[in-house]
Amino acid sequence: MIVTAINLGIVTVLFFIIGMIKPKWVLFFLQKPDRFMVLIISTILFMISATLYGEGHRQETLVSASKKTAIQNPSPAPAPIPVPKTTETK
Repeated sequence: MIVTAINLGIVTVLFFIIGMIKPKWVLFFLQKPDRFMVLIISTILFMISATLYGEGHRQETLVSASKKTAIQNPSPAPAPIPVPKTTETK
C-alpha cells in the first residue's frame, strides 16, 4: 500500500505541474479547463495518497509488532504446582 501511495504521489505532482502549465493537456475532457480545477483535483489526489501512505505505514507497524511479541512472548504453558511433602510420624 505504501508503494501505491508513493506512485500516486508522483502522478499527483506531475498532474499538478503539467496542469498549471497547460490545463488543456490534463483536463482534455472539459470544455473550458482552468487552473483552479487542476488545483482542486491535485489537492484531492494528495489527500488520498497521504491517507494511503499513513494507513500502509500503520498496518506495517502492526504486523511487525505482532511478529515481535509472538516471538518474545510464547503462549503460556501450565506450570507444575509444588506439593509440600508430608512426613508421617509413628
